[in-house]
Amino acid sequence: MTPPNHVCAISGRTLREKQAVPCGALRPSLLQFIRKKHPQLRDEDFIARDLLPGIKADYVEDALSEEIGEITHLERDVIESLRENEIVSSSPAEQADRRTRGERLSDRLAEFGGSWGFIIGFASFLLLWVLFNTVIWTLHPPDPYPFIFLNLILSCIAAIQAPVIMMSQNRQAARDRQQAEEDYKINLKAELEIRHLHEKMDHLLHQHSQRLLEIQQIQTDLLRQLVQKGRED
Repeated sequence: MTPPNHVCAISGRTLREKQAVPCGALRPSLLQFIRKKHPQLRDEDFIARDLLPGIKADYVEDALSEEIGEITHLERDVIESLRENEIVSSSPAEQADRRTRGERLSDRLAEFGGSWGFIIGFASFLLLWVLFNTVIWTLHPPDPYPFIFLNLILSCIAAIQAPVIMMSQNRQAARDRQQAEEDYKINLKAELEIRHLHEKMDHLLHQHSQRLLEIQQIQTDLLRQLVQKGRED
């Protein structure tokens, strides 16, 4: 036996049973939002399942506009992720692959400049330089005391190292800001999904309680009929 076909009340398409969602199964707030654009919608009508993500995204956008006012690009990204059923989070490996060659070089130089290897290596270089120009080469050393050429080298290294470290710090600040924005989008989407689940559960519980009341009422009527029939007999 072939399953019955349904007609989408919004698009007018003919749908199979698995492709259609009854309006009565939607939570009341979402159904009320849909009826703002489609007043002719009835509880016994059906909506195409593939239209629901876009409708839910429009519903979330309308709800956020009422709660927080103007919607920024962060909320817009969350709404689009709901519309396309996409994940808003990204792995750190993908962010690292987006770096240019100069950015990778600055990160490595900043990482090496803030390590014990750099400190020990540079201290050893300074010690050897002083020993070479004072003890080993005592007759006309290339850089005698007070080591003017060494001071020039140190000034050049400091002049180069400072901008490189600032570049790395600026990139770290940009990564922290991007991570904070991503955390906000993830938390916002999770909050919206949890709110949707709560509303859906409340709607299902309400329908279930109504069904139980109807069954209880039918059982009560049957018992009354049986009692009345027994008295007549």
